[in-house]
Amino acid sequence: MKFILLFGPQAVGKMTVGHELTKITKLKLFHNHMSIELFHPFFGFSNETWRLSNIVRRELFESFSSSKQYGLIFTYVWGFDLVADWDFVKQTCDIFESKGAQIYFVELEANIEERVIRNTTAFRLDQKPTKRNVEQSEVDLISTAEKHRLNSHKGEITRENYLRIDNTNLSADEVARIIKDTFHL
Repeated sequence: MKFILLFGPQAVGKMTVGHELTKITKLKLFHNHMSIELFHPFFGFSNETWRLSNIVRRELFESFSSSKQYGLIFTYVWGFDLVADWDFVKQTCDIFESKGAQIYFVELEANIEERVIRNTTAFRLDQKPTKRNVEQSEVDLISTAEKHRLNSHKGEITRENYLRIDNTNLSADEVARIIKDTFHL
């Protein structure tokens, strides 16, 4: 079993890269917004949405890590300044590691100008209904980038299987190929 945590700021390309990676490997993709979009129509971006999303994610991770599947890609916006995000990552990795899974960290980074452009792509808007109010989504993207640290500092990630990619000028399929080749997926 392989577990790939694909993380970086909003609109950096996590979901799109994950989608491309599923095309060239046997990995399945669970992008974080899948759980958020499930509850948002009922509760908006509220504590209840986050609480229920956490339950769904944890249960999916428990079930998947016990399955005979090849592996899972999970996309995540990791606030490096938030203790709760560090705890979530540790708890998630612990679930998979307790079942003998190999853990891979892939961090994406891109400049804010490119991320604002990617925020409006047809694929993103199709997969993430809460992002369809493009003006509000862009405000959220910029304000979150100003409020939180969404990429790691050099040396902060100490896992053996860690890869950081500046994908500002790379296509999603190029990034997916780099990940596949680097980790022999």
